[in-house]
Amino acid sequence: MAVHGRHPSLRDLFDESPTPHIAHPPHTHHRDFYVTSDGSFDRESGAGGLGVIIETRDGRRVARLSVPDSDVPDNNVAEYRALHLGLDVLAVRAPRNARVGVLVDHDQLAANVNNAVLAHNRTDCRPPKPFSVPLAGKHHWRGIRARIAGFGELRAARIRSEQNPAHPLANAPEQYAHVNREPERCLLPDVPESSEPQIPPPSRADRHASG
Repeated sequence: MAVHGRHPSLRDLFDESPTPHIAHPPHTHHRDFYVTSDGSFDRESGAGGLGVIIETRDGRRVARLSVPDSDVPDNNVAEYRALHLGLDVLAVRAPRNARVGVLVDHDQLAANVNNAVLAHNRTDCRPPKPFSVPLAGKHHWRGIRARIAGFGELRAARIRSEQNPAHPLANAPEQYAHVNREPERCLLPDVPESSEPQIPPPSRADRHASG
């Protein structure tokens, strides 16, 4: 998916994607910000890259990043580094009570993020299921958990790699280096209309209900 072409809004991608461990309620599309991230690693060259895109609820772009990463040990760790970067960038551009939707194309990372959200909301802070984090990514995972606790609400959706608009940014940072020179923007999403219908996203609708 070319980064210069129009991609579906991150809000639309989020609404149509599963959120591991957490139900997908009808009001999910009222996130304030959406972050998609991706990490890459080439085994032959040892080079990697991190890609991040942040948008408001109404589809306005807050930031794009395409960063080379020569110190990444493997693709799994690259995914954690990319999300850590994205949440750090958003944290300085968003209010603390922001509701955040995260999109990643890594099953275990999405599951770990939502598991951490559930743990944060429990009095004993224990996750319902054990975390499974690569050893070399433990410091970035600690940073991700700190960012999760710092926002008003957060959950992660799992998207396919070919759907992820951050994928080309992570895989060709030398080609998309110009996105890092875009002006910094601290945008707040427009207030949603009170008449906006509260209906489940199509992928969450109960199609088997009978009259």
